[in-house]
Amino acid sequence: MPNRAATPSPFPTTTAGSLPKPAWLAEPNRLWPPWRLTGDELAAAKDDATLLAIKLQEDAGIDIVCDGEQTRQHFVHGFLEAVDGIDFDRKVEMGIRADRYKAFCPTVAAELKLRGRVHAREARLARAHTAKALKFTLPGPMTIVDTIADAHYGDRVKMAMAFAGLLNEEARGLAADGVDVIQFDEPAFNVYMKEAATWGIEALHRAVAGLSCKTAVHICYGYGIAANIAWKGGLGAEWRQYEQFFPALAQSRIDQVSLECIHSHVPMSVLKLLDGKDVLLGVIDVATDAIETPEEIAAVIGQATQHVAKEKLIPCTNCGMAPMRRDVAEQKLQALAKGAALARDKFGK
Repeated sequence: MPNRAATPSPFPTTTAGSLPKPAWLAEPNRLWPPWRLTGDELAAAKDDATLLAIKLQEDAGIDIVCDGEQTRQHFVHGFLEAVDGIDFDRKVEMGIRADRYKAFCPTVAAELKLRGRVHAREARLARAHTAKALKFTLPGPMTIVDTIADAHYGDRVKMAMAFAGLLNEEARGLAADGVDVIQFDEPAFNVYMKEAATWGIEALHRAVAGLSCKTAVHICYGYGIAANIAWKGGLGAEWRQYEQFFPALAQSRIDQVSLECIHSHVPMSVLKLLDGKDVLLGVIDVATDAIETPEEIAAVIGQATQHVAKEKLIPCTNCGMAPMRRDVAEQKLQALAKGAALARDKFGK
């Protein structure tokens, strides 16, 4: 492994996790893209894509890099594929995210168990090929429960805790692989706010138990797909979902909270509710191909410094970039790094 590079302060940059896949690996511009290859060729191609994702981030100037989720077709089901007790042939069409859209979901048919390590290959590959701080993403327990049918547990909380135990197994392995930050993606928190503040955070605590690395939870308003854009259009002039569970998150054992900010209607004042936490501030809009200017990004960071200590701010993307065009994602990452650098000059002193 290369010697670790120093992380700039303040305002080190990162992404929410996913990046577009190369066209030779999977069909582009799709959220759930079919693989182009099979067998050993697919495994080798996933390795190549992972290294390219790291190189893309490093060249853009991103400080805390991810594997880009290049080995996963979907951020939830990429984990579920390694879990026994799930019947992928028994798919049920169900509404997810409070019926925002429908999806064909596999069914939990028996007790859940991991067949072994899930992401060891790509985590170790990434760790061996970057000197940057490394973040790795996993789906959160509540979001998994909202994205799968249940024919065994009969109780969402019980099933969430079972998944949290499996996530903890994998997270401990990732920490041993040299991952610096493990992030759990919980878009369902913005839909089931009351549950998020109670058993949602309890399940996260089960998932992070015993970890010595940094832990994060990513809570956005969804990918830049039509169903999410339409939903956000009906949320009104101010989006106050975060207010309902951020106080509970502030009291939690999670170190970092990732949220959507730029081009949203989230009041910047809600950041005060995360006192003591690192805030991964969404300053890149994944719902548009328009490239943010460094000045625009720096302005959002500057506004955030009025509510969060600058040492606690980590500029980030609003959400994952998986469905985007690769050239657009690359330009947005470059803008992110330039915007953070400008913010250091203007607000970092």
